[in-house]
Amino acid sequence: METEKQMITKYLKGMQIGGELVAELLAFREQYETDEAVKERISRPEMLFYGKEILEMAIAALLHGENILLSGAKATGKNVLCETLAWLFGRPSYNVSFHVNTDSAALIGTDTFKNNEVQLRKGPIYECAQYGGFGILDEINMAKNDAVSVLHATLDYRRSIDVPGYSRIVLHPATRFIGTMNYGYAGTKELNEALISRFMVIDMPPLDAETLHVLLSEYFPDLKKAAAEQFAGLFQDLQTKASNGEISTKSLDFRGLTGAIRTMRSGLSPLQAIQMGIVNKSFDVFEKEMIEDAVLTRIPENWTKKDIFEEG
Repeated sequence: METEKQMITKYLKGMQIGGELVAELLAFREQYETDEAVKERISRPEMLFYGKEILEMAIAALLHGENILLSGAKATGKNVLCETLAWLFGRPSYNVSFHVNTDSAALIGTDTFKNNEVQLRKGPIYECAQYGGFGILDEINMAKNDAVSVLHATLDYRRSIDVPGYSRIVLHPATRFIGTMNYGYAGTKELNEALISRFMVIDMPPLDAETLHVLLSEYFPDLKKAAAEQFAGLFQDLQTKASNGEISTKSLDFRGLTGAIRTMRSGLSPLQAIQMGIVNKSFDVFEKEMIEDAVLTRIPENWTKKDIFEEG
């Protein structure tokens, strides 16, 4: 049975990552051991990121103590990359999804009464700093000013957090933060220069045909080639329509596509499955008709499970 180190080395070599980067990453893993209390936060993701250049940039930045910001449109693999990096570096991951109610207390922690005394119930940023974790700051461009103020000292050269009423937290040397942001979502805003300056920024490109084929074959090894081509083509068609402003990005959902393909295993009609996973994500009648037309040009009405999967 392959060890974790062997799996990581095999994956990185398969991605054709430079030998120097691979050696530095493995040395990083050996240098910083993980506390037993948080080892359950480290796991190999179901799907690993595919993309040599993006992966090399991210690994190089993190190895040299930088935090990174992944920007780009929906369905470009930002969260998959975050999960892959945490696994590669062997660090516990802490996910923070920013929304209107995310404030400094939600990040650092809040007072609670325990054992007849007031104690701090630690938040994800506090624990990330303490255990040398990778903090995944999802949709960081939705963060309120109160939450952003906590991040400033955490992300820059000071690498510390001041907790009112408690001691100052100095970040573990292995602690890194990875922010993600989508364009054009409701509630998002422009990041200020002070926050952006604390990140190395990676612009995530749209999924191309090669990447889509690789991902689909990873998820579904028994997927027929003809079916894979049509599913990948459908996703690219929707990607083009969304980038041209013809439709919104609601139906541009790779998770929805893979979920639809899974339901086809139970004999559900491919068109019905795609209806649930892709088409019905839009609630605008006109837009839904456009998406249905795109689906019908790719998925024949008479397709069944036998047209999707290899028998065996």
